[in-house]
Amino acid sequence: MIGGLFPMHYRVEMLYWNYMHKPTAPQCFGFDPRAFRWAQAMRFAIEEINKNQNLLPNFTLGYKIYDSCETHVAAQWAVLGVLNGPEETQNAMCFAAAPLLAVIGDSGSSQSVVASNTLQPFRIPMISYFSTCSCLSDRKQYPTFFRVVPSDDFQVKAIAQLLQRFGWKWVGIVTEDDDYGRYALQGLLREFRNIGVCLAYYEMIPKVYDQKRIHEILRVMKQSTAKVVINFAGEGELYPLLKEYMDLNITGIQWIASEAWVTASVLASSYPFMVGTIGFAIRQGKVPGLKNYLLTVNPLRYPNHTMVQELWAALYGCSLNLLSSTSQNSTQLPTCTGEEPIREQHSGYLNTSNLRVTYNVYKAVYAIAHSLHNLINCEPGREPFQNSSCANTTNIYPWELQQYLQEVSFTILQEKVNFNEKGDAISSYDLINWQRGAAGNTDFVKVGMFDGSKDAGKELFIQEEEIVWTGHQSEVLVSVCSDSCTPGSRKAVRRGEPLCCFDCVPCDDGKISNQTDSVDCTPCPEDYWSNTARTECIPKAVEFLTHDAMGLTLTVISVVGACLTAAILLVFIRHRNTPIVRVNNSELSFFILLSLILCFLCALLFIGEPTVWSCMLRHTAFSITFSLCISCILSKTLVVLAAFTATRPGNNIMKWLGPKQQRVIIFACTLVQVLICSMWLIAAPPFPFKNTQYSRSKIILECSVGSDWAFWSVLGYIGLLACLCFVLAFLARKLPGNFNEAKYITFSILIFCAVWLAFIPAYVSSPGKFTVAVEIFAILASSFGLLLCLFAPKSYIILLKPQKNTKQHLMGKVIK
Repeated sequence: MIGGLFPMHYRVEMLYWNYMHKPTAPQCFGFDPRAFRWAQAMRFAIEEINKNQNLLPNFTLGYKIYDSCETHVAAQWAVLGVLNGPEETQNAMCFAAAPLLAVIGDSGSSQSVVASNTLQPFRIPMISYFSTCSCLSDRKQYPTFFRVVPSDDFQVKAIAQLLQRFGWKWVGIVTEDDDYGRYALQGLLREFRNIGVCLAYYEMIPKVYDQKRIHEILRVMKQSTAKVVINFAGEGELYPLLKEYMDLNITGIQWIASEAWVTASVLASSYPFMVGTIGFAIRQGKVPGLKNYLLTVNPLRYPNHTMVQELWAALYGCSLNLLSSTSQNSTQLPTCTGEEPIREQHSGYLNTSNLRVTYNVYKAVYAIAHSLHNLINCEPGREPFQNSSCANTTNIYPWELQQYLQEVSFTILQEKVNFNEKGDAISSYDLINWQRGAAGNTDFVKVGMFDGSKDAGKELFIQEEEIVWTGHQSEVLVSVCSDSCTPGSRKAVRRGEPLCCFDCVPCDDGKISNQTDSVDCTPCPEDYWSNTARTECIPKAVEFLTHDAMGLTLTVISVVGACLTAAILLVFIRHRNTPIVRVNNSELSFFILLSLILCFLCALLFIGEPTVWSCMLRHTAFSITFSLCISCILSKTLVVLAAFTATRPGNNIMKWLGPKQQRVIIFACTLVQVLICSMWLIAAPPFPFKNTQYSRSKIILECSVGSDWAFWSVLGYIGLLACLCFVLAFLARKLPGNFNEAKYITFSILIFCAVWLAFIPAYVSSPGKFTVAVEIFAILASSFGLLLCLFAPKSYIILLKPQKNTKQHLMGKVIK
């Protein structure tokens, strides 16, 4: 004897229990032709096996089928009815133990939990054809439970890959209020954490219809920004929710159905607005001969079978004279004869081209039959029982059958059927899409599949072009809390909100992101910088003082200064025998002019890309040429001061400051600077340096001085010579004569010192190429200061006032 539990009805009226009187049986409503077909499939399989001479010969299978009404309360009544003896009546139970070896059922996970717990003390195995809750895989809690349908652990993985495939990051979940819904939620949340999907809301459909609660659920769905809803519920729980959903005219939501209702013909025909629903269904199969068997079921053949009469009422909307007075709505329906033919449009019952749950029922019956066959035809020494003995075939116990169920493996219609250690079947699903058919009905169209036996990442296959989305759209609905962050930005999670809700923040300078939805920006390498869009690293711009506007200006000024100095030198050479040139050692004037030419030209060394040689040359050339120039001025100042001092009696200082001594002074003073520069070049010479610290967006190519001590030493030595020269010139400023050169030397050195004192803070604070420009400016400014103060008055007299270029005028003895 095999028991069967099927939800022939999808609604039940829960009576009030006060625990003072014996409760009456639950009243079931809403006949489901599809579930009735499942029950007929069990009958068909049993009759087929009984006719098979190769399977269980000389044994006959019997069955007891009960209606579980798709609720755990009614399922409790049904399983107790199955356990009852054959003498049971409607209101009497538990007369005696039935010869029950196994149970086929139930469809819902909650009902299977109740049934399994009830059967477990009797150690009666149970094979479910539609219960998918992962909780039922717990062998400690449900040791006698088997199923020919995959566990929800695999279904939630399939749904997670579906969400990932279409970029749905922000979803809602609605489940029924039982273990089926709760375990599905746990599995989904576990997968969500792995793929970065966030839960917008979670709602549970009450087991007992509550319109207020249903409206609260629908209000949350309508107000949420999540446009994708995953639903794990049975037909009975979902039916009232969809009715209110339709009445409130809620649109724009993409439903992802669980296997429990994705192929529910009752829902598809009652709610055509659900076109676009997508979900995973158990794999389909074919049962040869079933369609013809279903056609034999009619009220004339089974005149006293209440459910056959309810089937006729559901298919034709009529009542039979044979229908009992207790049938629902019998007085409100037109009368029919029972001879009406079952047509193709009665797909809820007659459709055998797309068998899924029906096929599972068929497999479950054959699994029991093959297990019994193996038990009966045992081979001594190979049995799983103690002492490897065979079971007594005249008195088979259910627990003995369970041992063989765990090990059974057979092929039916080219499909291998077996169970793993948890009693689960192989994980495989069809991806179903609800689409509008040519006749206006809703068709279940296969648009893909999920095969858990394949390698990771290759389990899901989808024909996207075949999918029709909600609202008859051909494009995928977008369901995200925040729009994706484009390359060049990163995600910044909002405080107190899920990870999927974020703001897009542009990457900082020097960082990039070249992918969508980057969590962080990647810093560019040291010599690279981010482009304007912050999407790629590009080589940093190299900056140095080149022949741009600033460089050209300084170059022109430097060349003009050198040319002007050379012109003055030519003038002095041409008028070298005139008093104003000879008055103070014309040789020193020529030296000063030559050194000034070099000073102007050495500024050109600072313009252009720094190299090893240019870095060493620019600083040493600058320091030596200026030391030569200041040394010449110092020598000239000493000569001026000595010339006026020598007019005093007994003073013969001029013999110590002759031309030879003047050259020695110039050479000695310049030699000191040459020695300092030599030590600088040997110990720590200047070198090209890439400065990335001042500006992160560019590389400033400059000359590092190598040794700060050496750099400031050469400047300090030049300053020392200038100060000494200034002091001596200042002392000689009031000496007599129409042309007192000491005054001009004082002014020139004063300008020189002012320029270089101002240079120090400007040099330290100037950025990049402006540091070099400041140094060039100081060189040119001080050079022009010396040139103009020392030689402009003389050139003026030579060129414009030649009458004053006489010895008498210079000595202040002009005859009037």
